[in-house]
Amino acid sequence: MPDLQSPWIVLVLSLVSGAIRVSTPYLFVSLGECLTEKGGRVNLGLEGILVSGAMSGYAVAYLSGSPWTGVLAAAGVGLLLGCLHGLVCSLPRVSDIAFGIALMLLGTGLAFFLGKPFIAPQAPMLPSLELGKWTGTPQLEQVLRINVLFVVGVALAFALQWGMRATRWGLTLRMVGDHAETARAMGYPLTRIRVVATAIGGAFAGVGGAYLSLVYPGSWNEGLSSGQGLMAVALVIFARWQPLRCLWAALLFGAAGALGPALQAIGVTSGYYLFNAAPYVLTLVIMIINCRPDRALAGAPGELSLTR
Repeated sequence: MPDLQSPWIVLVLSLVSGAIRVSTPYLFVSLGECLTEKGGRVNLGLEGILVSGAMSGYAVAYLSGSPWTGVLAAAGVGLLLGCLHGLVCSLPRVSDIAFGIALMLLGTGLAFFLGKPFIAPQAPMLPSLELGKWTGTPQLEQVLRINVLFVVGVALAFALQWGMRATRWGLTLRMVGDHAETARAMGYPLTRIRVVATAIGGAFAGVGGAYLSLVYPGSWNEGLSSGQGLMAVALVIFARWQPLRCLWAALLFGAAGALGPALQAIGVTSGYYLFNAAPYVLTLVIMIINCRPDRALAGAPGELSLTR
């Protein structure tokens, strides 16, 4: 059996554990945005929905004593904000990008204002699956300590990947996002489909926010999200609008976010804050690579505002 105290093995185990832990919010938000954009709409307000979900989930968990009630509340808030985005953007001459920015400001502002009483109190945290107890090794136990929401996110990624290709609702959503006029000619209600997709996408983002406040880092404060809602939009482009690719991309972003703590675990402390900027550097690199003329928006739904 390899020496688990070796610095390289400790680094790898810390990165794997950190990738799973940090990637979960990215996963839920990117799956929500993937669903929204498949219907031909962009929601840049995901940052506001993420923060609102974090605040509402934490507050309800604290008041009710149940973290799962907090998750449901966060999903409900995300659903309402996503529905608001879908309804407003269905009006004539309303830009979904411009309103998304307004929604981001609205969601974060409301969360900061309403969440002030919940900064100090401690809410109950969501439990994790202890899959590594049998190993008897603390390092492996840490890697195999997986929160239930990550498992739910992985299942959602596979379900959405299958649903987009093999079910009637998935094919309808893709048609609405790719060829709106064709879908309208076939009698599909474009507005209703897009509003539902955007609302469900908002609910996913709300659950991602609940993970931030109820699992990792496991508290409520105004700097909780660190721009993860906006980075998830770049993640969806990187994943080429495929739910299963969103899973691998979220794990990549999660590993980048875990790089600083992983290096600190093996004694590398110089430049710690620089390593913490790895997810933002990765976002910038991805956007630069994908802005090349031969790769820009390849595979994007045809009705997206980004492509028109």
